[in-house]
Amino acid sequence: MAVPTAFLAPVLLFCGLGPCLAAAHGPTGVECVLFNEEYMTCKWGSRETLTANYSLYYWYETRLPMLECKHYLWDLGVSVGCHFNKSEIIQFQPFHVLLNASVNGQTLEIRSKRMELQDLVKPGAPVNLTIRNMSSNQLQLTWSSPYPKAQCLEHAVKYKSNKDTSWIEHGVKGDIFSFPSVDYEKYYTFYVRSKINGYCGSTQLWSEWSVPVVWGRNTTSKGLAEEQLQRFWIHTVLVPIASCLLLLVLVVLLVRMERVWVILMPRIPNPSKNFDELFITHNGNFQEWAGVPKDMLESFKPNYSESICHVSELPSKESHEPQWDGSNRPPGGPGTPAGPREHSPYQNNYVGV
Repeated sequence: MAVPTAFLAPVLLFCGLGPCLAAAHGPTGVECVLFNEEYMTCKWGSRETLTANYSLYYWYETRLPMLECKHYLWDLGVSVGCHFNKSEIIQFQPFHVLLNASVNGQTLEIRSKRMELQDLVKPGAPVNLTIRNMSSNQLQLTWSSPYPKAQCLEHAVKYKSNKDTSWIEHGVKGDIFSFPSVDYEKYYTFYVRSKINGYCGSTQLWSEWSVPVVWGRNTTSKGLAEEQLQRFWIHTVLVPIASCLLLLVLVVLLVRMERVWVILMPRIPNPSKNFDELFITHNGNFQEWAGVPKDMLESFKPNYSESICHVSELPSKESHEPQWDGSNRPPGGPGTPAGPREHSPYQNNYVGV
């Protein structure tokens, strides 16, 4: 439902515009944390959310009067919290806080609700994590806590192997955690954190996680030394050398870009240029162009001679002249000239060369 303007006007006039705006952007409450029972901080905002410097007053129900904070926490000139030394802290006593500020002559006050300091304790992170081999497949993880009352703590252990994708967390009442089964082919990482148990307080403020401790194939001193040596060589020697080589290669490529382009995109050869010498210099003489020795060329020339041989054809027996006797001699007599011979033993002559 909309607020009538007639109702807002008197309120603004009564409060004053400045104080109301300051209250609108002021702190909404005070959050106090008791760190390891050594010191306590109470914060009420940050520089971005505060428009005025607030003063903090505190008191215990059984102890009066009200006291002002002695050690303010500042953020670029704006008070954002208060620091309490150990001598100013009293546990198991109801604790009250009052914030006030002056804006345009008006006083703004913010009272906190009652606080029990034993419920605001945040212990320190566990230290000295140690892993021992108890049997062939069992490990024992132990640690110590900087919190002065170890009996008031409960702990949580989380671990993961190099083959796991998520963390496994277990609650532990004491300061010993037994890991029943391990795989010697893996290596494990362990963390521990602590908080006040239900016997000494009611809080959900866990400590920070401890520094991790690891166990497995790569956690022996020799393995760690080798791993550190490898990292040294990689980061100190190999990486600079590889960088210099890469830079040198880039420089060479830039200087000889044409040669690189020829390697990447080779030109198509022109075979006609290979025969220019054959037709221009040697006039098409292939043997001379090919460099065949002269004595070899002479060996291929014909080198022979033959004498002339005359060949004649002998007549056959049927063509021989018949024999004549006295009774059947042909006319003409001995004085008669003989006619031309019909056949001659040397009628066809052939001359062979």
